[in-house]
Amino acid sequence: MDLPETDDGNLLPKCKLRTRSDRTRSVGLSRVLVDTGSEYTWVPAGSLEKIGIDREKKDVLFVWPTDQQVTRSVWLRIIRWDKHFTIDEVVFAEKGDLLLLGAKVGRR
Repeated sequence: MDLPETDDGNLLPKCKLRTRSDRTRSVGLSRVLVDTGSEYTWVPAGSLEKIGIDREKKDVLFVWPTDQQVTRSVWLRIIRWDKHFTIDEVVFAEKGDLLLLGAKVGRR
């Protein structure tokens, strides 16, 4: 996959998430890490709410590496970067959550 790399090897793509009902409304993301171990993409909740995204699944349980349990809402979406796209589950990330592009974005 052709994603730009930083000097330290972290993948930092630029991508857009668009609403289904109005494709002109989008959230642009840049400098977000691709985590091939994450099945979800994490995007700031405020950014998703700003373009009118509804929470489709609520109270999905996640467990941090520290064994702390948290719940977050999830949205199903098509994510595009360069000439590629995938369908992914997008988490409404809260303050302090790491922003990530999930494993599906790392595959074509």
